[in-house]
Amino acid sequence: MYNSKIIGLGYYVPEKVVTNDDLSKIMDTNDAWIQERTGIKERRYVVKGEDTTTTMGVKAAKIAIERSGIDKDDIDFIVFATLSPDYYFPGPGVLVQRDLGIKTVGALDVRNQCSGFVYALSVADQYIKTGMYKNILVIGSEVHSHGLDMTTRGRGVSVIFGDGAGAAVLSREEDTSKGILSTHLHSEGQHAEELALIAPGMGKRWVNDIIADNNPNDESYLPHMNGQFVFKNAVVRFSEVIMEGLTKNNLTPSDIDMLIPHQANLRISQFIQKKFRLGDNQVFNNIMKYGNTTAASIPIALTEAWEAGMVNDGDLVVLAAFGSGFTWASAIIRW
Repeated sequence: MYNSKIIGLGYYVPEKVVTNDDLSKIMDTNDAWIQERTGIKERRYVVKGEDTTTTMGVKAAKIAIERSGIDKDDIDFIVFATLSPDYYFPGPGVLVQRDLGIKTVGALDVRNQCSGFVYALSVADQYIKTGMYKNILVIGSEVHSHGLDMTTRGRGVSVIFGDGAGAAVLSREEDTSKGILSTHLHSEGQHAEELALIAPGMGKRWVNDIIADNNPNDESYLPHMNGQFVFKNAVVRFSEVIMEGLTKNNLTPSDIDMLIPHQANLRISQFIQKKFRLGDNQVFNNIMKYGNTTAASIPIALTEAWEAGMVNDGDLVVLAAFGSGFTWASAIIRW
């Protein structure tokens, strides 16, 4: 039995910065209102006709592969997590295989929204643990800006989300005291509609174009979120799944060197930080700059933390997420 180890990280965000003040010009909101409720100051949007979920994933993957020190043809498998694929089908995993020019390896798409990257990491970890694959490329990438209701009606959701991508290369680690020690996955489908988008396929289609051709009052094309209900569930499930992982490995919150929470809302991260009595140097947040990038948020944050020298050899790194489904997950990693 092997462990899997992250040997390369990369991320990509679009150049276009959209501030809270920018949004206040097109909907009834303001910078103070958004920051008070979410902690977000700005986010990134793709430019129409340029980046897509796949192309951003490819850019992040190229950086991760280069940093891993292996060749792209050493990749045995691809796992791509997203809620915003370019096409309704096929999924972006195969498009990444094509665009990177990787040999004809398997490619799997994961649809677990905010928990998507940790789910994808867990899938890759299992394949490596069994010895089936040695090097796996894991990507989380999202284009939200195509499908948001950029009016006052949709401000409760639209101010939160941004676009971006992150990637990791996992490889076989024979020292089972290092690498991914365990992953923990959960779902609770009875609350599925509390955070959902009913109409499918927003990857390359802009929601305003769809609405213009259909009933403008049909909100099934727009994301819906019961914000307070989601928040209350998130803080409970975050805590539970982090403790589940720590307990599994005979660890306690005091052993955590770096917690990378899904960047859903700064208030959730602060609640968890306070509950586990972690210092500012033990929790990494970047939602202020990028908003909620769903499946991309954890790999982007993990990469930035690593680049900043906040994740080092031997550190205990905890990844945790909660989101639509409801789904929630954690990964306990000895770096």
